[in-house]
Amino acid sequence: MTDTVVQQWVKLEEKALVGGGNARIERQHQLGKKTARERLALLLDPSSFFEIDRLAVSPFLDAPELTDGVVAGFGSIQGRKVAVYAQDFTIKGGSLGKRHAEKIAKVMDMAAKIGCPIIGIIDSGGARIDEGIHALAGYGSIFRRNCQYSGVVPQFSVIVGPCAGGAVYSPAITDVVFMTKDISQMFITGPQVIEEVLHQSITKEALGGIDAHGRQSGVAHVICETENDCFASLQDLLSYFPDSYLDQPPAGSPVLPTTMYNTPHIPENPQQPYNIKDIISTIIDDTYFELHTDFAANIVTCFARLNGQVVGIVANQPLVKAGCIDIDASCKAARFIRLCDSFGIPIVTLVDTPGYLPGVEQEHNGIIRHGAKLLYAYATATVPKITLILRKAIGGAYIVMGSKELAADFNFAWPSAQIAVLGAKAAITIMRGKELAALNPAERALAQASFESAYTEEFLHPFTAAAHGYIDAIVQPQQTREQLIQALQLTRDKVEIRPARKHGNIPL
Repeated sequence: MTDTVVQQWVKLEEKALVGGGNARIERQHQLGKKTARERLALLLDPSSFFEIDRLAVSPFLDAPELTDGVVAGFGSIQGRKVAVYAQDFTIKGGSLGKRHAEKIAKVMDMAAKIGCPIIGIIDSGGARIDEGIHALAGYGSIFRRNCQYSGVVPQFSVIVGPCAGGAVYSPAITDVVFMTKDISQMFITGPQVIEEVLHQSITKEALGGIDAHGRQSGVAHVICETENDCFASLQDLLSYFPDSYLDQPPAGSPVLPTTMYNTPHIPENPQQPYNIKDIISTIIDDTYFELHTDFAANIVTCFARLNGQVVGIVANQPLVKAGCIDIDASCKAARFIRLCDSFGIPIVTLVDTPGYLPGVEQEHNGIIRHGAKLLYAYATATVPKITLILRKAIGGAYIVMGSKELAADFNFAWPSAQIAVLGAKAAITIMRGKELAALNPAERALAQASFESAYTEEFLHPFTAAAHGYIDAIVQPQQTREQLIQALQLTRDKVEIRPARKHGNIPL
């Protein structure tokens, strides 16, 4: 190789490192965003990035630029290998063309072969218009791999800029989606198209920002204040995941919870709300990582550790809608359960719910279909499943929230648990309604209270369920952590054989 060729190669390498050039980099900074390489430096261990296809160019453009708008390769996070790609907004707005897509597909394929997580950092205007069908085909090849490797290796999407049009479907298929305040937007059709077609005026932020997807649609799992916070959160979340479905989630050193000496406690009045996160904090090792914090807040989904072992926690939240299960809560919890099941993460369920949320809107919007997703997810999950009923487990909610009948391995209850077909008031209305209607108001109130008290004594307790084996043990609150740890240890090497089939048909 001659010196001239070497010098030319060195110049190309140096040019590729500055993306679209200093002026465009400065523009990116003015928008409050970091560059692709700055993001990778934040995310990855120092000096660990192994880049591929740095000199790639589009075969379809008159003036192609090096890297073709995406920086791709491999690196490590806390010593664990990962496959990464970061779209470069300084090159044609990060738009995706065929060569751009081939680079992403290459790291995805290698990640599946070597067994490591895939992280996509998205900052793109979408498909490259001047590459036409080639750009669309490129997206299709990525979507196929998202689906093909779903449940094989963890896939994470970090939205740190626009993600528009068909491009949104790649993050939607991945396991966890991160968004960042002020700079992240996701939408199928942008504000201009909506205004032209529907004559509705809306900003990008209102249409597809963090509130739209973190609170309303549930597309985003984690919302962060800054890019630095976003990458730190991703590093934290990764510590709960295995490298692939063939590996175990990484174990940590057992750590006593910071609230260890506060006995888990719920109000004696079954109508009084409390924060389920306070209960979680007294059971787990120190900290947890919550997904969908603001979406469907009537159910909590989070990763935590118990005696060092990673678990996924699903818990009704009495502070919101009394912990009732509605459409969004069903979808949120079902997807989380399937995520845990994909990567060998045991599921701990904390139950306190009076049932499904009633209402015409819920019925007409498909609570039957969506509620069935939660049932299906629990019934088909083969990881260890441990359920603890804290207070209310009424009607169908008892069944769907990880009951023994849905193949939970261990089911426990606190003495305060209420397990019945109906709550006291509803039951008495049905059973004694005619009798009560014949009484005057004063007599009716006294009789109602007496009937409800008798019903509570006879039915609203866990002892009948325990006597018939639906509950494996009644546990005192202060024994909860120890009981859960023992159950996890017993089920650690669980093997569950299911009927041979291609796949089931979850009620999507």
